[in-house]
Amino acid sequence: MLVSDTRVNQVVCVHPSLYHQVALYQHSMLSSFPDNLARRMADYHRPDQKKVQNLRDIANKLRVHSINSTNASNSGHPTSCCSAAEIMSVLFFQTMKYTVQEPRSPYNDRFILSKGHAAPILYAAWAEAGLFPASELLNLRKIDNDLEGHPTPRLNFVDVATGSLGQGLSVAAGMAYTGKHFDKASYRVYCLIGDGESAEGSIWEALAFSSFYKLDNLVAIFDVNRLGQSDPTSLQHDTEVYKKRLEAFGWNTYVVDGHDVETLCKTFHDASTVKGLPTAIIAKTYKGKGIPGIEDEMNWHGKALGAKAEGALAAIMENIVNKENHGITPTPPAQDAVPADIDNIQLSQPPTYDMGQMVATRQAYGTALVKIGKNNQRVVALDGDVKNSTFAQKFKDAFPERFIECFIAEQNLVGVAIGCGTRKRTVPFVSTFAAFLSRAFDQIRMGAISQANVKFCGSHAGVSIGEDGPSQMALEDIAMFRTIPECTVFYPSDAVSCERAVELMANTTGIAFMRTSRPNTPVIYKANEVFKIGQAKVVRQSGKDQVTIIGAAVTLTEAMKAADILAAQGINARVIDPFTIKPIDAQTIMTAAGQTGGKIVTVEDHYPEGGIGEAVAGALSECPNVVIKRLAVPRIPRSGKSAELMEMFGISSNCIVKAVQELLS
Repeated sequence: MLVSDTRVNQVVCVHPSLYHQVALYQHSMLSSFPDNLARRMADYHRPDQKKVQNLRDIANKLRVHSINSTNASNSGHPTSCCSAAEIMSVLFFQTMKYTVQEPRSPYNDRFILSKGHAAPILYAAWAEAGLFPASELLNLRKIDNDLEGHPTPRLNFVDVATGSLGQGLSVAAGMAYTGKHFDKASYRVYCLIGDGESAEGSIWEALAFSSFYKLDNLVAIFDVNRLGQSDPTSLQHDTEVYKKRLEAFGWNTYVVDGHDVETLCKTFHDASTVKGLPTAIIAKTYKGKGIPGIEDEMNWHGKALGAKAEGALAAIMENIVNKENHGITPTPPAQDAVPADIDNIQLSQPPTYDMGQMVATRQAYGTALVKIGKNNQRVVALDGDVKNSTFAQKFKDAFPERFIECFIAEQNLVGVAIGCGTRKRTVPFVSTFAAFLSRAFDQIRMGAISQANVKFCGSHAGVSIGEDGPSQMALEDIAMFRTIPECTVFYPSDAVSCERAVELMANTTGIAFMRTSRPNTPVIYKANEVFKIGQAKVVRQSGKDQVTIIGAAVTLTEAMKAADILAAQGINARVIDPFTIKPIDAQTIMTAAGQTGGKIVTVEDHYPEGGIGEAVAGALSECPNVVIKRLAVPRIPRSGKSAELMEMFGISSNCIVKAVQELLS
């Protein structure tokens, strides 16, 4: 007698005398499985053989499209596509619920191709679904076509750019968290991961995050095709090790034959019934599957097949039974995602500070975050276990259901935020020490390519933080974010401007960064002061100014002190607060330069490269007869008291006075 053990998809021989014991065993197991296997079996509607054959045929058509499109461009990754063909076929034509007419519908299931180099098979799947003609696939990688070498959101069916490996699962986790906790909707999130990229630490950060938050609407599929770019992967086809690791990270895990359509159908269904755990599917596959002489062979990564394409296509076509239109229409999703309005976000009340009051901008950030959170339910906040220092704690206290603690895993922190912001479902604010955001620079860079709408707040900037020392001091953060395309960089100097910066960030589409300081600085603006992106503030001036000093936050305070000292010496100085470093207010600075003899001093709690000084120098690069003296932290600093460090590293009021005197002499 044969008894099917559905836990391992094996058939086990059982002696007749043991039949009764086996039956009792099965009954007890079906009753006690935590994921309720009995209900899964009862609910599962196995696709008929016609549907199964259709799915096999679609998988092979996806292979054909991938080979043809990469051959047409003479570049790409057809073998990486071929290993995932059955996975893509089952996902897009059996498992996922979506509408082809509106690929980014808020109700649709989500799909992230983390192994972005397999883009041709993603494009092929959407073509087979009917979104655009299959003939368009032959324009892959052409300069006048949006079917790029790796997916980007220029395409209406792509949520985020992928291709810098190891980032897709974090984004998928952010989408899943949003679906479960903010949208409270039934849509599910699927992420296809290459086995090679699973060596990236960000994958494991995302795995830990997803299991901690019990994201049972998330499925990660590992395409274990054994071969990397230049060598086999470290684990090759050792699926048992993958399984043990994923289970150790708290995931419901299956090991399957990634080319078996029927098994994939059943496994994706089973995953949909699991509660309290995310699901990982370890799919054993073969790179170049279906291509004679190339399947499971090295040195075919990232290469079009060229002259070998004809034989490959002939071999694959032999396996396609139905060469006509498959006629499969995706199952439409339930329309249960709540509406999301992220426009015109305002502070619930104006700033309420007294002139001269000493308040750290990091504290004002937390206050402002609560204020915009009161006015808009789609403002969410994320932090990396420093919320009591960044003051994101205030938001958590006010709106715990809209706060995501991402712990000390900054790469995942950024990826999750990018996922939360997709499809205009939320406005995510991310905070941590500005120095630690450098760890996630690649995620931020990819976020820009993804057209992400994420707001970053980096606290504890510069030597002014004091005794913690250089590992905690952000001294390159302005430079880093200035390199991000279309990123707005705010550097508020007091609590009022900080609150207004948060409000502006919330309404600025794209990536924005705000630098906040640890020390208290005096409030210099009235509550009704109007701030605009790219508009500086002249905080001190006269008709007899001889020099312009430009600083922000702690160095603006020092600049004001220096101006007082210089005034006592008979030297009038104009002082400018830039407010945004990108875009810099070139017009205000040029006007000031023209009225102060072309003499400019910039002072910043940042390294010289890429900060305020270079932004000002760039703005004045075509202005004749201008001399700029730049004060910045010239070398790696050390521990000490804030005032001592600012003096030692040349950015105190005394240093500014000396610089002005030298410039005028």
